[in-house]
Amino acid sequence: MQKKTVAFSKDSSNLFFHLLTKCNLSCCHCYINKKQHGENTLDIKTIKKWLSLFAAKANHTNVIFLGGEPSLHPDLFLAVKEARSLGFKSITIDTNGYLFHNILNKVTPDEVDFMSFSLDGATEKTNDAIRGKGSFKKCTAGIKESVSKGFSTSMIYTVSAMNFHELPMMPALIKSFGIDRFFIQVIGIRGNSAENNNDLQVTKENWLKIVPKVAEEIARQEIIVTYPKVFLKEDEKFQCAGIVADNYFIFPNGRVYRCPLCEDFPIHSLKIKNDTLVQRGRINEKDLFHLNIAEGCVMNKIIQPGTLAYKNDGTPEHKIACCMLKQEVSLK
Repeated sequence: MQKKTVAFSKDSSNLFFHLLTKCNLSCCHCYINKKQHGENTLDIKTIKKWLSLFAAKANHTNVIFLGGEPSLHPDLFLAVKEARSLGFKSITIDTNGYLFHNILNKVTPDEVDFMSFSLDGATEKTNDAIRGKGSFKKCTAGIKESVSKGFSTSMIYTVSAMNFHELPMMPALIKSFGIDRFFIQVIGIRGNSAENNNDLQVTKENWLKIVPKVAEEIARQEIIVTYPKVFLKEDEKFQCAGIVADNYFIFPNGRVYRCPLCEDFPIHSLKIKNDTLVQRGRINEKDLFHLNIAEGCVMNKIIQPGTLAYKNDGTPEHKIACCMLKQEVSLK
């Protein structure tokens, strides 16, 4: 078994491109905030122009098409083909599995590096309580269709208090799916989870007890497993991806964030205006990345302090890692 921390690098960039905010589901933990991200759907002409803004570094930039639900966009397949023609390093479609507009017949495995499906329960009851009635059957059927058509297929499981108890059941569920990657995500207190004041976060003890163990079990099926580091050890140095790496989170209203934790607030550091990428004036998220605090991630302390715990002397019991810092587990 090989375990490693995926280091930040300026040589690798990620472009999280939200084509629209519309979705057919209403997940309890959805991070889309239409008040902040807008409600418009980008037309294909605009999508092409915005992709070109990042084309200079295309050969080491991964593009992830998101929504809302990206397959609701009738021209998603054209966006994929444009990204491929521009030479982006990899292309991923993040989907809830409904696969609208017959998307799997409009793109090929050579054009899409990963079809990534969100499933948030090992049982229909738990998943559908989080994501919506019927979503378990649609998502698992979509995964099987994707695999059968030769697409490299991955799954995302967002861990929360609502489904944590079923994470240990996932290795058995996915054994016959034929997926290549499995992503475990930590719940973010933004969008729906922030607005509804839901206590969805998992404790440090439960996270460290269960997540690494399940990751190893899934990896034994020759599936690469990735999950957030979340908690740093005392001797580990905190690094902010906003400083060290190039990650861009683009929304249909032109906002471009460097940190996903900031997306509920108008503190984005970049904006696409008249099809040009421009820096925003101070103060924005980028000005906060350089603050050094004992708790680790300053944005986590400001936005979701429930992840923190303190000793009697007031010092933090642990440091929170940058949300972009990942652990990867695979067979050697």
